[in-house]
Amino acid sequence: MSIDTILFDLDGTLINTNDLIIASFLHTLEEYYPGKYTRERVIDFIGPPLTTTFESMDKSRAEEMIQTYRTHNHLNHDLLVKEYEGVYETIEELHKQGFKLGIVTTKIRKTAKMGLELTNLAQFFDVIVGFDDVEKVKPDPEPLEKALKALGSTKETAMMVGDTPHDILAGKNTGVPTAVVGWSIKGREVVKLYEPDFILDSMKDLLTIVGAPAQ
Repeated sequence: MSIDTILFDLDGTLINTNDLIIASFLHTLEEYYPGKYTRERVIDFIGPPLTTTFESMDKSRAEEMIQTYRTHNHLNHDLLVKEYEGVYETIEELHKQGFKLGIVTTKIRKTAKMGLELTNLAQFFDVIVGFDDVEKVKPDPEPLEKALKALGSTKETAMMVGDTPHDILAGKNTGVPTAVVGWSIKGREVVKLYEPDFILDSMKDLLTIVGAPAQ
């Protein structure tokens, strides 16, 4: 397998935003549906775009709920976002060895940049494809294809790395190998059902998979 381009999901893959996302959902849903949603239930909402989740509840108030969510999310961002061990060192090494790196996320670009800048990862990524850059989101191949085109890459030498079934399916729909992180909040057994090509116990495992052992 010859890989020169790696596309990454952001939340739950490179940065630990789980507590932030869950807190933002709970804050929003408590305002609109008091007492109805628990932490366990909102975990199911991680992965799809906010529009999908909130429109399924109440189309007429979806935009309102999204704004409530984003206001809470941005206000608490730097307090609740954490780094995953080994991510920075791995991304730095891949960049150093000349791999082309892109972010493909269902977040809007502005919020994605906040996370990348907070964790000092922004310097390594040439391309970010966010919710506001596409017509269709993962698992549709459009975001991955757009990122590959922007990087001057082809699917024949690319890989998708993520943490949810949406990421695995997006990779399969694009025709690229997929790796999923073993620390997915969805649970290792759940993501295994979608048959990713690789499951990472540590982000550093990626270096071996793509033939870029640390120098």
